[in-house]
Amino acid sequence: MSSGFNTDVRVGDQVFHVQTEDRGPSHPVIDTAIYLQGRVVHRRSYGYDRETLSVESGEEALYQRVEQQHRSLIEDLRAGKLDAEIAAATDPPGAIEVQLLNTKSWLTGGRVSLDIEIVRRSDRQPQSGVEVEAFIEGALRDGHRASSSDEHGRARIEFPLPPLDKGELTLVIRAQDTEIRFSMRSRSMPSPVAGQS
Repeated sequence: MSSGFNTDVRVGDQVFHVQTEDRGPSHPVIDTAIYLQGRVVHRRSYGYDRETLSVESGEEALYQRVEQQHRSLIEDLRAGKLDAEIAAATDPPGAIEVQLLNTKSWLTGGRVSLDIEIVRRSDRQPQSGVEVEAFIEGALRDGHRASSSDEHGRARIEFPLPPLDKGELTLVIRAQDTEIRFSMRSRSMPSPVAGQS
């Protein structure tokens, strides 16, 4: 009787491989590993007493426990219960996400006022003390401005709109290795169109 299961599970645009197996008589553990692109992103192990299990009903009981653990992990994966742990395993430690909170009102009366939020990607917790810079790419004059995020992960950057060239114009916001860009449609009526890199 087989004591292992392998299943590919699609969640959104990602395909996870779930593998569960009994480690055998010398190491009585039911082990499940979830892989994403060949990397373990979650592991669950259940140790058991082989003698007690064989008294209960032997190999059939072991097979059922392996299958139950396998199905349980697939259900947790599909229900999103493992999302934070998977994000932590796939994102580099300290990876952040940068978001412009006032996408529709950041430019008013020739003045740029950016309300920015910075959170840790793995668990969405606010990140304080992160240096943030903003500028208009395509401006005739360098207009780099900087700030740091507060204890709520928020930063505000304000500056007068610099003189603009007639070519493509883009609002750029950078923090650590993360950059978000908003294309400005026209010189007279800039409006953001989100683009992230």
